[in-house]
Amino acid sequence: MPVLANGFRAVLVAVSLGVVSAVPAQAQQFINVLTGGTSGVYYPLGVALSEIYAKGISGARTQVQATKASVDNLNLLQQGRGEIAFSLGDSVQMGWEGNAEAGFRGKLDKLRGVAAIYPNYIQIVASAESGIKTLADLKGKSLSVGAPASGTELNARAILAAAGMKYADLGKVEYLPFAESVELIKNRQLDATLQSAGLGVASIKDLATSLSINVVAVPTDTVGKIGAPYVTAVIPTGTYTGQSADVETAAVGNFLVTHDGVPEETVYQMTKLMFEHLDQLSAAHAAAKAIKLETAVEGMPIPLHPGAERYYKEKGVLK
Repeated sequence: MPVLANGFRAVLVAVSLGVVSAVPAQAQQFINVLTGGTSGVYYPLGVALSEIYAKGISGARTQVQATKASVDNLNLLQQGRGEIAFSLGDSVQMGWEGNAEAGFRGKLDKLRGVAAIYPNYIQIVASAESGIKTLADLKGKSLSVGAPASGTELNARAILAAAGMKYADLGKVEYLPFAESVELIKNRQLDATLQSAGLGVASIKDLATSLSINVVAVPTDTVGKIGAPYVTAVIPTGTYTGQSADVETAAVGNFLVTHDGVPEETVYQMTKLMFEHLDQLSAAHAAAKAIKLETAVEGMPIPLHPGAERYYKEKGVLK
């Protein structure tokens, strides 16, 4: 009988151990990082974040998803189909408001802020042979404005409207991602592309090394007509091969966004690890050099997630 008792006790211990060992598996956090096209800036930064989270968050399984970027990402977050996403600030604001014309069927009330990161520069680039040197020169020409209702396309609408133009004034409008737009320009099937991204975006670098380009200015007075969240910025000389002077343009802030269904501790760790590994992000793309802890909550158009808020209070960014 003692043997039976010991055996029964051993079974209980084994069962108990099984229950204990099952807890981490049940608590495992899946983190899907929503980015953009693979030739943009969001994607390489998303890959870097995924690697940081996989190593730094115990039990985390991470994945990087290429998307149509801002608008697509925000809609996916609202549906709970991602845990963290990149988005332009104006898209975040319009998603929170439920702007139907921008591609949102209703108010995206589950969105929560993680961090303000780096600015997107509106970069309008034309082949030199197209003769396009100013915004007015785009009339009657072909222009790619990004995927329909993407953050880039919303930027294109705003810029053209401020310049007194609309799509009907163009010779042809293409709704294509960055890399595809560049290929059409190389093949003389497209005159220009508008790309909203960090400086040194791979697609425009590729184009500039393939043929002569003109980087088209967005003048300060045009930017002023749009207003917040657009600000005046400069694409510095030499950002792209053949660019011999600074070029005025507009910039819009980018944000990392999550949703209210992601656990507080997970978002706390995601926020903390990002700021502790800015060197790794900068190695993935130079745009990340503009990410600063002290400006992490500036211009945030939606409520902060409690996990991010806890981190900023610890660091003294919030009181």
